Amino acid sequence: MIAFLIGTATGVLSGFGVGGGTLLLIYMTAVAGLPQTTAQGINLLYFLPTAALALPAHVKNGFIEKRLLFSSVLSGLIGTALAAYVATALDVTLLHRFFGFFLILVGISELFQNPKRKNEMDRRN
Repeated sequence: MIAFLIGTATGVLSGFGVGGGTLLLIYMTAVAGLPQTTAQGINLLYFLPTAALALPAHVKNGFIEKRLLFSSVLSGLIGTALAAYVATALDVTLLHRFFGFFLILVGISELFQNPKRKNEMDRRN
């Protein structure tokens, strides 16, 4: 039941585009006790349907920047392929540390981001 509730909550966050998959990954590794590589694989499968369901609403509301779409998707595919190859070759402990460091960097950037600039960017989108 807890896994269902976590999946629902992270699905809602994914619909908002806030990174529900990242929270799901944290749950699976820290609470459910899954190995990082297994949690990443589940997270990738989780992302496909949640993104597919959220995409029409974002397109309808004009939140897709079409001039950046092709280059973003292409570079994302290349980066994903390379990172997946590297992640499966890394020791799980090192992978945990990299992921933790990434989360700390994201948290720090959110703490120190200029709220006026963020509001201006949100209004433009």
